[in-house]
Amino acid sequence: MAVADSTYDGGTARRAFLTHWVGWATLGESLGFLAPVLAWFLAATAWPRAEFALLVLAGLAEGAVLGWFQVRVLRNRLPGISAARWVLLTAVAAAFAWSVGMLPSTFGEWQDWPLPLRLTAGGAAAILLLGSIGTAQWFELRHHVRRAWPWIAGNAAAWAAGLAAFMLVAPPLWQPDQPAWLIAVIGVGAAVLMAAVMAVVTGLVLLRLMPDAAAAGDAH
Repeated sequence: MAVADSTYDGGTARRAFLTHWVGWATLGESLGFLAPVLAWFLAATAWPRAEFALLVLAGLAEGAVLGWFQVRVLRNRLPGISAARWVLLTAVAAAFAWSVGMLPSTFGEWQDWPLPLRLTAGGAAAILLLGSIGTAQWFELRHHVRRAWPWIAGNAAAWAAGLAAFMLVAPPLWQPDQPAWLIAVIGVGAAVLMAAVMAVVTGLVLLRLMPDAAAAGDAH
């Protein structure tokens, strides 16, 4: 009976962690994404030449908000984790991801490149974009979880799934000559779905890593 109770308690704790992670990470990314939406709105209505800079700065804010919401859950299981480093790393990585994602629309000359070069550059950009946040967060997570490297791949998969969900919803609803406010509303709605998908996948990845949390002191 004691074994069964222990298993039940462990399973309950893991489900509780996943529920909290999904809820707070979804909220964090949804709120954080308001910064890029506002930046895009400002660029579209007032400062079109500042679009790149505005969105990169907005990415910094988005990452900081996401990181803060994530780490408040992580500290329940990893009390030694540095909230300041986690937030800073996530913010810088998000800004970097936005800068990479904005390159094709900012520098249109790439469309004149030979096809093999375009495919190579596109693949490299996708790897950098999707892997940016997970790689940055790994630098902190590795001090608290043994074999933390799957977080990089898992995080990339989570963002790929989230961005796919966003693209399936937002672009079909965006139509020519729509007012900027409607475009922003559609973007926010799709962003909430993106955030939820990302949160579920990253939460499941963390559940696979958490059994190693007790060995934090031996992390490499």
